[in-house]
Amino acid sequence: MTALLRAEDVWKAFGDRDVLRGVSLDLAAHEVVALIGASGSGKSTLLRCLNLLEPIDDGRLWLGGDDISDPRVDANAVRQRFGIVFQSYNLFPHLSVLDNVTLAARVVHRERRAVAEERALALLERIGLADKAKEHPDRLSGGQQQRVALVRALATDPEVLLLDEITSALDPELVGEVLELVRELAEGGATILMATHEMAFARDVADRVVFLDDGVIVEQGTPAQLFGAPREARTRAFLSRFTS
Repeated sequence: MTALLRAEDVWKAFGDRDVLRGVSLDLAAHEVVALIGASGSGKSTLLRCLNLLEPIDDGRLWLGGDDISDPRVDANAVRQRFGIVFQSYNLFPHLSVLDNVTLAARVVHRERRAVAEERALALLERIGLADKAKEHPDRLSGGQQQRVALVRALATDPEVLLLDEITSALDPELVGEVLELVRELAEGGATILMATHEMAFARDVADRVVFLDDGVIVEQGTPAQLFGAPREARTRAFLSRFTS
C-alpha cells in the first residue's frame, strides 16, 4: 500500500534525552494503526512530531507525497491537513459546543458560518449530542466532551486523524462511548493513528499494532500476530502486564 503518512528515521531529543531514536513508520490511507507502549516510550512525542507541533532533530516526514519536514514548509498549512485529539479534550470553555466544533472551519478555513454550522450539527446529531450544541463544555460529561473533541477534529475533513490516549482522562464507565465512536470512524474508512493503552480495543479495531519502547519501534504486525505470538521478548514482557 502507498503510504499517506510516513516517518523516516526520525530522532527527537528533549535536552540530553533521546525520546525518539530512529523511528520509521508508514500509514496507508484508510488504515488504522495503534501505537502501544509504556508511558514515556515516545508515543505522544511521535504524534506531536508528525503534526509538526514538535520539530524533529533528524529524519524526514512525508504527508501525501509532500516533504513536511522541509524547514521551508508552512507548518500551519500542514496542521490543517490533520485532525488531532488529546487526552485532555482541550475544548474552549468560554465557547459553546457548536462554536468549538466550527471554530477551525470558520477561522482557519474561512468557511461561512452557516456552512460550517450545518456540517457541525450533522456531526453532532451523528454522535447523539445535537441537543447540546448551545451548551458550554462544563455542562457535559467527560465522555461527551471527548466525543465533541473528536467531532471538532473531523469537522475540517482531515486526511489523517491522530488520537493521543483519548480515554486516559475518562472515568471507566465513559471510555466505551468514546471508543465506540472511534470504531465507527474506523469502519467508515478514516485514516487513524492512535496512541492507546486500551489493548482489547487495539486488538479489535486496528489493522496494525506498533509497539514502542524507549523511543524505538520494537515490533509491529497485525493484532493477531502481535498479541497472539509476539516475536520479541520486550513485547512479551510488556503485554504480560495486561494478561497476568
